[in-house]
Amino acid sequence: MAREKIALGEYYHIFNRGNNKQDVFFDNRDRIRFLFLILYFQSSLPIYNIGRQVSYFIKHQIFNISMEKTIKNRTTELISFAFMPNHFHLILHETKQGGISKYIGRIQDGYTKYINTKYNKSGHLFQGVFKRVHIKNDEQLIYLSAYIHRNPRELKEWKNKEEQFPWSSYQDFSQQNRWNNLLKHQIITEQFSDLNRYKEFVEKSSAKLVNKKHIVLDP
Repeated sequence: MAREKIALGEYYHIFNRGNNKQDVFFDNRDRIRFLFLILYFQSSLPIYNIGRQVSYFIKHQIFNISMEKTIKNRTTELISFAFMPNHFHLILHETKQGGISKYIGRIQDGYTKYINTKYNKSGHLFQGVFKRVHIKNDEQLIYLSAYIHRNPRELKEWKNKEEQFPWSSYQDFSQQNRWNNLLKHQIITEQFSDLNRYKEFVEKSSAKLVNKKHIVLDP
């Protein structure tokens, strides 16, 4: 049976893991590069000298590139994210037909080429194209955001410190948004009276403790 097409205007949980469950992130330079890709590939505009952007971020903790062109030309909106040693999670909004598929394809292809070149590897890095869950209501949306933001609990050094984990959007929900309009979390955070209420929801949530198959599929 063919998969249901990604629908314009809808929200999706997108995830994938390394081929044969292998790691896909090996150092912080790799993670920063992937972070750049998920932020700035929301637009289909070409971007050059990504390595320079990564080096600049390492020194200054920001990317030295205007976000305005990306925001103006985006085909996909990034709502939340987390990436772990061997997989990643995203919540995305399809704002142009075909936007999510092209966005993920561009990220995975570009990142695979980077990893294969850097580590003298070959072949597939990720397990297939990507997996997705159609988010059908607000309950599912906020549950999934908590599920994603609790992922770092799986890492011993980050358990009970998920809010400080730099490779997820949790701190952008519960504190100041580091990425401004490149991360459109308002559809979730505006369902809470303030950011502390969202943090309380995540901390008390059963997400990552009970796997609700009708809501989320774990990679």
